[in-house]
Amino acid sequence: MCKYLKLRTKHTSTGAIMRTIVFTGKGGVGKTSIAAATAVKAASLGFKTLIISTDPAHSLGDSFDLELGPSPLKIADNLYGQEVSVYGDLTLNWEIVRAHFAHIMEVQGIKGIYVEEMGVLPGMEELFSLSYIKRYNESKEYDLLVVDCAPTGETLRLLSLPETFGWMLKMIRTLEKFVVKPVIRPLSKKIGRLHDLVPETEVYDQIEHLFTSVDGIIDLLSDGTQTTVRLVMNPEKMVVKESMRALTYLNLYGITVDQVVINRVFMDEVDGEYFKEWKTIQHKYIEQIEHSFAPIPITKVPLFRREVLGLDMLKTVGDVVYRDKNPLDIFYREEHTAITKVSEGHYIMKLRLPFAFDNKMETNVLQLGDSLTLRIGNYQKNVILPLFLAGMRVAEAIYEDQWLKIEFRKKETATLPG
Repeated sequence: MCKYLKLRTKHTSTGAIMRTIVFTGKGGVGKTSIAAATAVKAASLGFKTLIISTDPAHSLGDSFDLELGPSPLKIADNLYGQEVSVYGDLTLNWEIVRAHFAHIMEVQGIKGIYVEEMGVLPGMEELFSLSYIKRYNESKEYDLLVVDCAPTGETLRLLSLPETFGWMLKMIRTLEKFVVKPVIRPLSKKIGRLHDLVPETEVYDQIEHLFTSVDGIIDLLSDGTQTTVRLVMNPEKMVVKESMRALTYLNLYGITVDQVVINRVFMDEVDGEYFKEWKTIQHKYIEQIEHSFAPIPITKVPLFRREVLGLDMLKTVGDVVYRDKNPLDIFYREEHTAITKVSEGHYIMKLRLPFAFDNKMETNVLQLGDSLTLRIGNYQKNVILPLFLAGMRVAEAIYEDQWLKIEFRKKETATLPG
């Protein structure tokens, strides 16, 4: 179940698949510093590394103490940085659609800033961020992509977007094929006012291009041999609780967390009465983290005497986090799903969802044909069932020892509870 994959220490070009490491954590825990330190460490080992920030409140440039832009900028040998800009991407990838929205608003007599804002749909920034991750993975231009994500809530929303937009894309394609193209567009040529409202083919093409640019992104992110997430936290109650929820949701999407970094720890050499109680509080939560998140490897990073800014300090942090390890190594792997046969016509599917019961997350399982919809708390995922389970029905679902166990039986023998 648990594996540690060790990569070469020095880079030699082999055309191998690019490694992706995603950093997330509650806002203010020092996630950007740890991500930047990882990139610096990898670059120093000879790996061509790109670090990108998908956080709207960009602080990656501040961490390096320089100004980054919407395109990769060389920071040092083997090291490049980029801050994703939604407005730049809108101009390049969404202008035709935005112009159509603006035209519709103007026809209705609406002008000004509202017209411009109508072209920016919720989730656009996250969608562009996902497209960059896919694009760089396909280009194989870099050995390592480090993603400095927004705080955990926004990161989890980013992961749920592909399914949401996939459903929207299917609806738009169906609408264009069966309604707009054969019926409304010919009719609009005879009715001038209607013609102003009907999108041109180019509008649909650009919508489809953007949505399809993230096709397969969840498969990429959930490939534990290529992509892992590293959780950064401080030893504080609210931070630990949010990190537990994040691990549950990441497991829901089948995404591997291979390291937990406890940042800004008061070490033993920090003395004085003022910090005594703080050290006691931190010690309590560090023990809780080590107990709750095991067997995921846990690394403690001290609160340094000065700000973590610039390459020199980031190198120091990277040396503390990884010591003699290669940051591209995959420090931990485990299976998120398991299916076992109990008897003929009786199977059990298990999904690892740590902390779901502890945090009293509402869990719902809905079977529709050959798919299963799992809703945990505020997030859901659709699972396409294997053929041998698609002909069965869910008989029972229970939470047991960090696993959600879903029992399948042949339809004629299934007995639903209650």
